[in-house]
Amino acid sequence: MSAQPNTLQKSKAKASKAPLKVVSDQTPAEASQAADLSKIAPELSGMLRVLTCGSVDDGKSTLIGRLLWDATDLYDDQRETLQRGKTVDGGNPDFSLLMDGLVAEREQGITIDIAWRYFDTATRRFVVIDSPGHEQYTRNMASGASHADVAILLVDARHGIKTQTRRHAAILDLVGVKRVILIVNKMDLVDWSESTFRKIEADFETFSWRFGFWEAKAIPTAAVSGDNVARASENMPWYPGPTLLEHLESLPSRVTEPTGPFRFPVQTVLRSSRNDFRGLAGTVSGGSVRVGETVVDALSKRSAKVLRIATMNGDLEQASQGQAVAIQLDADIDVARGAVLSKADVRPVVARVLETRMVWLSETPYDPRGSYLLRTATDLTPVSNLKIRALLDLDTLETHPSDACSANDIAIGDIALGRPAAIDTFGEAPETGSFMLVDAITGASIAGGVVTTAKSEAAAADENTFVLTRAMLERGLNSDIRDKPQSEAEFRRRANEVALILRAAGINVEIESAPDYSI
Repeated sequence: MSAQPNTLQKSKAKASKAPLKVVSDQTPAEASQAADLSKIAPELSGMLRVLTCGSVDDGKSTLIGRLLWDATDLYDDQRETLQRGKTVDGGNPDFSLLMDGLVAEREQGITIDIAWRYFDTATRRFVVIDSPGHEQYTRNMASGASHADVAILLVDARHGIKTQTRRHAAILDLVGVKRVILIVNKMDLVDWSESTFRKIEADFETFSWRFGFWEAKAIPTAAVSGDNVARASENMPWYPGPTLLEHLESLPSRVTEPTGPFRFPVQTVLRSSRNDFRGLAGTVSGGSVRVGETVVDALSKRSAKVLRIATMNGDLEQASQGQAVAIQLDADIDVARGAVLSKADVRPVVARVLETRMVWLSETPYDPRGSYLLRTATDLTPVSNLKIRALLDLDTLETHPSDACSANDIAIGDIALGRPAAIDTFGEAPETGSFMLVDAITGASIAGGVVTTAKSEAAAADENTFVLTRAMLERGLNSDIRDKPQSEAEFRRRANEVALILRAAGINVEIESAPDYSI
């Protein structure tokens, strides 16, 4: 739902370079470097991305700060700065300052933006994504959740589970986070009461079964004093389970083996006349592909065989999920940014209507007359109609019919697209089954969500929808393009740009479907 920091992308790139084939003209130094990468790869593949979330003032930044203080080798100057600064309960340093870096965060004592922190223990490498708990910054939490392998959901032992706790749990379910750790924090303020912890644990079990979590573990802690964070608590002998750190170290990392069907959203087309090279550049978002296999462009239905898989470090025999490559085909399929390559047996849906679940991120409420665009992996598609059907009640976790939606609501809605787009359901292929809604005029983020059903049949156009026909385009803007398969990508690109301009002007628009060039 948002771009990850460059450092994390570089880490992923290193992990993906391990299986590269060493080309014959490598020097001994280069070969040694490749061998070093293969040693690094297992370490990076064990990386765990951990999100902290929960309601405001439940102690998320303090918890992670205490974990860093107890379990990692902080620089001496960081420890000295904290020790010289203000103290909190029991004379402990204010550990939250290790995470809250913005001046406004330190002044207000709250987290505003997500903070990324990297640290290693003796056995694992972690990336901590500390998210804000205030309802106003729910969009930031949703952005961080989209990158997480596991979530730490905090509650204050004095207050138990709040509405914001349920909202964050629902967002975790929506973006596909399957492992959740419930941290019942500030146990020192309830006299280390086992009955208080068990009640909150039972409440959590009652509502968490409604979501698709694979694992949900509750741990009682006191972050300021460090009880059950990185060391077992002497104040809670009734809790026999692992500390937070022990449990994190036992969890599996993000799956590094290729999963799901092969998907390759095209980011750009690379050309070199000197080498007679034309490659489709992008990142494999699911599955894998080998040299010699046949791939299909979902929109044009044209196919070709993979001739070459190129990277900056040499050619590959196979490209797998997460690897950024350039794929050269044995035939010039005229595709451009936004196209999705797949294998012929499992293709994405060439969708016109989507059934979705989304979290509304904008301060501006839903307007049925609003101008929206759908942003998927590398594509941007005009939305001809957006209809909200229901909202999730965060108290009962039941859905209720509604045609209105405002900031932080979790909604179920239907999206009619102005033209066909290659889209999957989120359960089938998460990367090509998730989306952002953006404002057609300002480009501001409106909502983020997942596709539950994709339909190829176009919704019936109403009298207020302008249909951009091929004949209309051929007489004007596209008069210089001949009607042949090789020109279809440029035809679609120009038609899409016109549709985006019309949608930004508030005109509902649909693009007439292309002819079938399937082979």
